[in-house]
Formats: sequence, structure tokens, C-alpha cells
Amino acid sequence: MTSSTSIQNKLTHLVDDDYRAFAIKGIFTDYPFLGVRTPDLRNLAKEIIQSGEGEEFLNSEPLSYEELTIQGFIIASLPYEEMKKRLPAYVAKIDNWATTDMVASSIKSTKKNREDFLNVIDEFIKSSREFTVRMALVCLKGYYITPDYLAVIFDRIASVKDREEYYIKMAVAWLASECFIKYPDETYGFLNAKILPAWTQNKSISKIRDSYRVPKEIKEKLLILRK
Repeated sequence: MTSSTSIQNKLTHLVDDDYRAFAIKGIFTDYPFLGVRTPDLRNLAKEIIQSGEGEEFLNSEPLSYEELTIQGFIIASLPYEEMKKRLPAYVAKIDNWATTDMVASSIKSTKKNREDFLNVIDEFIKSSREFTVRMALVCLKGYYITPDYLAVIFDRIASVKDREEYYIKMAVAWLASECFIKYPDETYGFLNAKILPAWTQNKSISKIRDSYRVPKEIKEKLLILRK
């Protein structure tokens, strides 16, 4: 049996003090941060699912960053319709970029349900919460960078271009840079329109120029798009 108490005990035994000292400098959360590495969190999520107590664990309030993240991994592994039903309430609990990005990158069932899941993304995009919007943007990066959805991505980026929250702006720059790496001509056209504010436009260009997947001559060409 996998009770909430036993999970807490297992988390305590998995604490890595060196990892905690390093990670806590970059992960800002109001949840207690124990310092358990991500592979161990994924393994605990699988263990809870296999125990048949995933439902009970999801209905409990997370007592740490680690428990919050495990809940996300469990939700991400659910069948598509069940995942879609549970995701909004879960995302409303997230208060940090790391949980957002790890969970967003784990929702593999969206690949076969892109058009339907776009409705969820659009609800997240309209949210007043920083990490709910970031969840939408990271999902777009993970599952929608295809020729059929480039225009959708550019439209959603434009819809949040005036948001001032740091982790939204960074997600926009990350998404734009990944679009450029895969579809340089189309994304160059989007950046050339210069609809993004200066900080986000320039950060997008900086991220593209940092990539080893972009030829040097293209990196130089991008400099004229700076604002």
C-alpha cells in the first residue's frame, strides 16, 4: 500500500543535500523544497500509479514541491480525457517554472489530440496566473511546432506579448527560438514584423543565436531584427 505518509517517508530518504543546495537557488516556490532529484520523482509517480492509489494521492493536498510535481507526473500519464479534466485544477496550484515545464513536457497524449487540446491551451493563455500561461506556451513548444500549427503559435505568442511576468516572457522567447530552429523562414517573417516588445524580441534572438543548430551566417542576419 502507498499512503501519503509512506510517500513522505520515501521522499525524506531520497533527499540529496547537494542537489537541494544547488536547485533551490533557481527554483522559487512557496512549497517546502526537500531536494529530491527528478528521476526519483518520476519513479515515485510510477509506483503510486502501480499501487492503484493514484486517485487518493491526487485528491490530497501536496505538502512539498516534490509532492506537487509527482501529482503532475501522475496526471500527465492519465488517459487523454481524464488528464484533460484534471489538468486545469492542478495547474492552478503550480507556483514555479520547474514543475510547469516538467509536467508540460510529460503530457504525451496531446500529440494525438492536438486540435482538441488547443481548447485547453487557449483557456490557459487567457489566465491571469503566470505559470498557467507558461504551461500553455511550453505545451505549444512541445507538441505544436509543425507546419500546420505555426500560425496558431504566432497568434498565441502575440496574444500574450504585453504580459510582463518574467517566466511568461522567457517562455515566449524559448518558444520563438524553437520555432526558428525548425522553421527559420516562417519564424524570421514573424520576428521581422517586430510585434514583440523589445525585451522579448531581443531575448528570442539571443536564444536563437545561442543555438548550435543555427548557421553562423543566419545568426548574423538576425542582428538586424533587434529592437
